[in-house]
Amino acid sequence: MRFPVAEPADVKVIHNLDSLPDQFRCGAVTVGNFDGVHLGHARIMRELIEQAGRQGGPAVVFTLDPHPARVLRPHQAPAPLTWPQRKAQLLGQLGVDAVIVYPTDEAFLGLGAQEFFDRMVLGRLQTRSLVEGANFFFGRDRLGNVDMLRRLCRKAGIGLHVVAPLEIEGRMVSSSRVRELVADGRLGQARRMLTQPYRIRGTVVRGAGRGDKLGFPTANLAQIDTLLPGDGIYAGRATADGRLWPAAISIGPNPTFGEQATKVEAHLAGYGDTLYGTIIELDFVDRLRDIKQFGSATELVNQLDRDVAAAKEIVARYETQGAKRA
Repeated sequence: MRFPVAEPADVKVIHNLDSLPDQFRCGAVTVGNFDGVHLGHARIMRELIEQAGRQGGPAVVFTLDPHPARVLRPHQAPAPLTWPQRKAQLLGQLGVDAVIVYPTDEAFLGLGAQEFFDRMVLGRLQTRSLVEGANFFFGRDRLGNVDMLRRLCRKAGIGLHVVAPLEIEGRMVSSSRVRELVADGRLGQARRMLTQPYRIRGTVVRGAGRGDKLGFPTANLAQIDTLLPGDGIYAGRATADGRLWPAAISIGPNPTFGEQATKVEAHLAGYGDTLYGTIIELDFVDRLRDIKQFGSATELVNQLDRDVAAAKEIVARYETQGAKRA
C-alpha cells in the first residue's frame, strides 16, 4: 500500500523584497511566524483570502527565517516545527498566493513598530488590508501590539481584521502548545491541531544493519533540523521515490541491544530499495507504544510484526478519513 505525495501548492515564495513582483502588492497581508501551520493559522488564512478577494489583490504572508529568537537569544530559541519550504507548502495548500520568507537579522529586528509599519506594510507591500491574530506583536522588543496596529491602520486608511484564537478541548491552539505535545510524544493530539500531520526530514545514513537481519530494514535518519518527537514507536508515512509509504517509526534508544543513544528509524512497509544518502520526510499520524526492552530477538520480531500491521491500519484509516473530509 502506498499513497501519492501531494503536489506542491501553487504558491510563490519570495526572499528578496527588492524584486517583489507588482502582482503581489496592493492586497491583503498577514505578518507572523506561523510555525507548524496549525488550525489557528488556517483561520487567519481564511480571513486573509477573503479580504484579498474583496480588495481584488493577492493574499500575502510575511514571515521570517530564522525565528527572531534564534538571532536574539540563540540558546533559548525554541526548536522549529517546520522548515521554510515546508511552511510555504502548507500555507500554499491553504490557498495563499505568496509567502515572503524574509531573512532575519539584527538590523531588521531593530526596526521600531512605526518604522516597520511604514517601511514594510505600507512601503514595500503597499498593503490595502491587514489580517492578524489577537496576540500579534511587532517591531523592536515586540513593543507594537494590536491596539497600536489598529491606530496605525486607521491613520493610513487601510483595513485591519483581527482573528480570534481557536480553542480545541478548552485549550488555545498555538505553536507552543503543538511544540509541547510533539516533545511529549503525543503526536495524535498534535495532529488534531495541525493542518497536516507533523513532519520531520533527515538524511538516511547507515546504521547497525540489525533491521535487515530481523526482516525489518529501516531507514536511519540524521541531520534533522526541526523538533524531534519524544521517544516512542509511531504510525506514520515516509517519502521515497516521490511517494508516501506507511511506516513504523522508532525514536529513542534500542535497549534490547544495549544501545542508549537516541536514534530515528523508519521501516517503510512494502518498500524494497535502499535510501542511503537521500533526504526523506516522515509524517507522524499517531503513537503506537513506548520504547521497551525485549527478552529476545524473537520477542522483538513478533512485536515489530504487530507494530507494522498497526501502522498500516492507522495510516489507511487516516487517509480514508482525509479523503472523506476533502
